[in-house]
Parts: sequence; structure tokens; C-alpha cells
Amino acid sequence: MSKKQQKHNIRITPLGGVGEIGKNMTVIEYGSEMIVIDCGLCFPREDMLGVDYVIPDITYLTKNKEKIKAVLITHGHEDHIGATPYLLPEIGAPVYGTDLTLALIETKLAEHKCEGVDLNVIKAGDTITVGVFRIEAIRVTHSIDAALGFAIHTPAGTIVYTGDFKVDYTPVDGRVIDIAKFAQLGEQGVLALLSDSTNAENPGYTMSESKVGDMFENYFKNATGRIIVATFASNIHRLQQVISASKRYGRKVCLTGRSMLKIAKIAKELGYLDLDEDLLIEPEEVEKLKKNKVVILTTGSQGETMSGLVRMAAGEHKKLSMIPGDLVIISSTPIPGNEKYVSDVINMLYRRGASVINESVADVHVSGHACEEELKMMITLTKPRFFIPVHGEYRHLYRHAALAEELGIPRSRIFIPEIGKVIELGQKFARETETVPSGSVIIDGLGVGDVGNVVLRDRRLLSQDGLFIVVVTMSSETGELISGPEIISRGFVYMRESTDLLERARKIIVDEIDDCVQKQMTDWTTLKGRIKKALRAYLYDLTKRSPMILPIIIDI
Repeated sequence: MSKKQQKHNIRITPLGGVGEIGKNMTVIEYGSEMIVIDCGLCFPREDMLGVDYVIPDITYLTKNKEKIKAVLITHGHEDHIGATPYLLPEIGAPVYGTDLTLALIETKLAEHKCEGVDLNVIKAGDTITVGVFRIEAIRVTHSIDAALGFAIHTPAGTIVYTGDFKVDYTPVDGRVIDIAKFAQLGEQGVLALLSDSTNAENPGYTMSESKVGDMFENYFKNATGRIIVATFASNIHRLQQVISASKRYGRKVCLTGRSMLKIAKIAKELGYLDLDEDLLIEPEEVEKLKKNKVVILTTGSQGETMSGLVRMAAGEHKKLSMIPGDLVIISSTPIPGNEKYVSDVINMLYRRGASVINESVADVHVSGHACEEELKMMITLTKPRFFIPVHGEYRHLYRHAALAEELGIPRSRIFIPEIGKVIELGQKFARETETVPSGSVIIDGLGVGDVGNVVLRDRRLLSQDGLFIVVVTMSSETGELISGPEIISRGFVYMRESTDLLERARKIIVDEIDDCVQKQMTDWTTLKGRIKKALRAYLYDLTKRSPMILPIIIDI
């Protein structure tokens, strides 16, 4: 190791995934080289009307793309790979992940017609060297197969990044988290631990995935009609348990939902899903079989509008319908913000005569994230000098930091990160330094970043109080009113029942125009401003609502 190398410190910068759920992306730098961990999206808040999803701002990466030696992907969930079609082509660095993770990324890239991305398969136990970084891939257990944590060795010390994990001693696939490796790293010396904080507020241990299988067993044994299971398509362990239970009890399986079909196909091809072709049936065949011989495995556990479950519940599925006596198992936890959508779907299912089982009444779902005791185990095993909680809202990060402090890590060595804020680490010190360009980029249809706060504000205004359009025709020579004003109301008042309001509004508009003419004010921008101001005051005083007012002046 050269003296020059020893002089550098490590810089850790989250570009997403802290203070929020989703949009995970972390940059680790040493000298003039950097690596990026994960490339995810998050789903929009309720107030982001019309927005499809949100991705990290990578301005900092594009400005330094010649320094990026690798992009490491922990696993194939959307909050870790969802932004890859938008960001990987811009970065241009080689990408490393497991076969399953990269297969899911590859389908995304193909859908967006992205070519030329350098994808490299690694597996747990592999070690790769990129630039100054020596990276070990570590097997972790999560709610998707082939998940990894990373040990990143640099001349200044070792960074351990857990990725999403839990400690499950009886996983469905038999691949237990590599506790021994984390312990070994702890004995060798860990400069900093970056650990999953999602369930930091939950005491005890996360229940094993195999317990869900036991619960499925009970329902499959006793159900007399069709069984419909809705879950995340990416939870391959969950799919396997449904498929295995179906086989044991002589039921055929119908897969429905675009992502369900795609991921099941990929998982089967790569050997992560044991699925006999003769067990599968097409949607058209469902009605031909006895009700106690059918299982429908579908998307829609989050109440997504176009998902298989929602379309069946609403009677809008082209090939499948809900019938009285169906047993619906919703095997997931609602993502924060989706609770109402899930509740609405459950109500629709009951209206159609189905029975509904979800995690509020039975253990049909377990988390893929570690609870308090598992998080404490990770800290104890790795014995980090510095601790940085990641992957969670601020309250999750705060609680995780408190756990680390309870275990003896001094508060001065614990950092609750913020998006864009650089944490600089040396062997004997750590500090927060500069803030790099960061934030969120909104994806709306084909638009990338063309929807900002102003557009979202206008959408909220339109959704709340509607639109009030005023059209007038003016003389370009004299500035006098030629025709109008014509008024169009959308989402504000019903025009046929608001004659008095509209007539008064027209008079206000005419008065403003006349006043401008008398004062020889021919600037249309000024006139529009006066019309908006006068109407806004009048309409709010009368209705206590503030529609968006749009004056249109046609000059001839």
C-alpha cells in the first residue's frame, strides 16, 4: 500500500434510501475512484398526482462518471433496481449482481430499449476487484432469492453494507444468511457498518418464511372452493410455498398478472422456482375444473389499479371473475400510503361473496427485514468502529442508531445520514462534510424530470378546487372588449346551477377590462393578472374555494 493511498479517507454519500422507503442508492469513494450500491425507485406520495414513480437525482454521478468503477446491486426488488433503465446508461459503469437480480434488470433494460449495459454475474462468496476496491459478496436472507450484502475493502478500512436482510434459520430455499462471514469480518476489523433499518422499531425477531408455509398448509387443507393468493411477484419463496401446497392438495395453479408471469418464468429458468409445467393452467381453463382443484396466484396485494386481483374484484378481468365461496389470501403488508387501496379491494372482494384472509387475521405474511434482536446481532458480530443506519424513514434510522448506542458504540461514532450529505471516514475520525447535488427526479409517463414542484402544485390545485377558464376577445389596436367573456368551469361549480355566480364573475371581468382601457393599459399580462386577482377574491369569498383561474385573451 502506497503512502499516497494511505492519505485518502472514505466518502460515503447516500443519494436515496435514507429518510424514506425506497430509491436506494449509495456512493462510496476512495481517492479518485467510486462505486455505487443499488439503483432503485420509490413510489409517489399521495400528493404526487399522476406521477408514476420517483428516482434518485444522479447529477453527482454523471459529473464524475469517469471515476465510477462499478455498480453493485444487492437484490432484485424495485426499490433497488427500479431506476436502472434511467440511470445505468447514463453512468456507463459495469454492473455486478446475482443471476436472478441481473435477469430482472435485463428485462427492464429491454423494455426501455437500453443497450450496451455491462452486466456481470456474481454469487455469494465471490470476491471481485474493481480499481482500489476489493469487494466480497455475502449471502443474506431476504424476501427475494439471491440477495447479497457486501464487504468493501479499501486501503482506509472495510465497509460492510448489509443490504436488506433478516436472520432466518429455516428459509424455504435452505440458504441461510452467512453469519460466519459477518463474524469473520468483525474479527478482521470493520471501519463502518451500513445496515438495513426498516424494522428497527419492531422488537424481537422476524418470523421465518417457513411459518407462512405452515399457515398455507392449514388453509389449503380445509378450503372447499377456489383459493386465490395475492402477493408480491418478486417474493419467490412465497410463490414456491403456494405452488408446493397446491401440488400436495391436488390443485392446479393459474398465474395471472404481468409481473407474476415474468418473474415466475425467470425464476424457473434459473432454478429458483420448482414448478412443473403440468401443474399450470391458463386462465381460460379455470372454469373447466372443480372449484376445489384450482389456485389462482396473482398480483394485487397492494391494491394496484391494473393488477390481477383488483380487476377480478372489480369484475373487469377479461378471463377471470370472482365468485361466491372464493377464499382470497392477501399475503403481504400494505406499503405505507397503500392502506386505503388495500382496504377498498377487501371491501370489493367481500361484496362479491369471497372470504378474505390477510395478515391482520392470520400469519400469512412475514417481513423480509430484520427486527431489533437481529439488528443487534449484526452490530455485535461486525463490531464496527462507526455505524451508519440506512434503508428507512428517519424514525427507523433514529431507532437503529439508538440500538447501536445501547450496544456500546459511542454516539460520536454514529451518523444518521441525509440524502446528499457526505460522511467522511478515517481510521480515527469521522465527520459530515459537504452536500453534493441530490434529490428526486419524477417519472411521469415518458417524461423524465419534466414534472416539478410547480406542476405538482397545479395538479393538487386542480384536484381540490377545479378550473375556472375565462375567454375574452380584445382589439389589438384599441384594447377594447370585442366579445365575451366566456366562462368555462371544470371541477369547480356546475354551470347550469350557478347562473348568478357566473353573471357576477362576468361583470367583474368587464369592469377590470374597462378600467384598463380607461388607464390605457394594453399589456395583456397585466390585464390577466388583474382578472385573476379580482376573480380569486370574489370566488373565494362566495364559495371558500380557490380554483385555478386561467384567463385567455384573443387579440384581433
